[in-house]
Amino acid sequence: MSDPRRAQVPYACCMETPALISSFLRHPPVGFNAQLSAQGLPYFFTRFDLLTTADDELRARLHSWPGYRLWQSWLHIDTCFVGTTVSEYSPFPLSVPPQDLAQWLQQECAPQRKLTIVKDVPLDSPLLSVEDNRYAQALIEACTQRGFISVEGQALAYVPIDFTSTDEYLSRLSHSRRRNIRRKLRSREALRIEILDTGDARFSDEQWQQELYRLYKAVYAQSEIHFDLLTPEFFIQLLTDADSGGHVFCYWDEDELVGYNLCYQQDGKLLDKYIGLNYPLALEHNLYFVSWFVNLEYALEKGLQFYVAGGTDPQVKSSLGAKFTFTRHLVWVRNPLLRKVLNRFRHHFESDMQWQQEQTS
Repeated sequence: MSDPRRAQVPYACCMETPALISSFLRHPPVGFNAQLSAQGLPYFFTRFDLLTTADDELRARLHSWPGYRLWQSWLHIDTCFVGTTVSEYSPFPLSVPPQDLAQWLQQECAPQRKLTIVKDVPLDSPLLSVEDNRYAQALIEACTQRGFISVEGQALAYVPIDFTSTDEYLSRLSHSRRRNIRRKLRSREALRIEILDTGDARFSDEQWQQELYRLYKAVYAQSEIHFDLLTPEFFIQLLTDADSGGHVFCYWDEDELVGYNLCYQQDGKLLDKYIGLNYPLALEHNLYFVSWFVNLEYALEKGLQFYVAGGTDPQVKSSLGAKFTFTRHLVWVRNPLLRKVLNRFRHHFESDMQWQQEQTS
């Protein structure tokens, strides 16, 4: 096993700066054991609740079964995840052909845990190169041929910067959406917006580090999905790294921090990674909507090609004009019987794709 602090291999399907991957390996989320293979493939072990991404129908069905409280712990399984939770797609070492990687996953990685999930494999992503998409497709084919179950993943929101102003961008939305968004954007007048580069001397202040982490945890606490709780050490590493290309967009109401989001400018994209909100003040200022348009303006000003807004809240992001590209998870269940059961129920874990189909039908 190699030292993650020295791992600097070229990756396929990775949009993020290597600093994010390294920080994840040094300071993994709470309860995660992060590793790096000899080839440079990041992966991690954790106890995974199978219902984390299940739809409401399956949750309700299981909750109604007799004795659920007694046996629900059986749904928490020691799992190996291939990839990270800080990259939109799993990064795969370019030096390893997809067929060889699939063989290693099945023979060396999968036997270590009851469940193995190759997470967030891109599906013909407009955000990646032709070569990256070919690699991902070849890996999907190689893994499914070996018996991995293919499960549709999250909808990743993005905005092509193909407009000359936010007014032009808004003009593409429906009249009712435009009116609603313009009303919420009035809150911007009461805010002072400050953009700080990561590594700025102010991020060395321990008290402010704690405040920024507290606002991140406030967002995590109200989220529907609780999977990867990032650590204070991880955030400090990101905030104090002057070479990572990170920008922290801070929103102030006089001297009070209403919220912030940490973005990275990488290869013509603005990647929106983390947000912290000061509730209820952030809601009063409609900060989610305000920050969306501030990020679009920044991407436009810098001549970027895409604003990548992440994989949560697709309904809200759709109302703001986002487009979506999908991922796929490749799942290996060590027990052959359970593998058949999961394959039968896999559609209950594909809620984002079902949502997209409902929107287009």
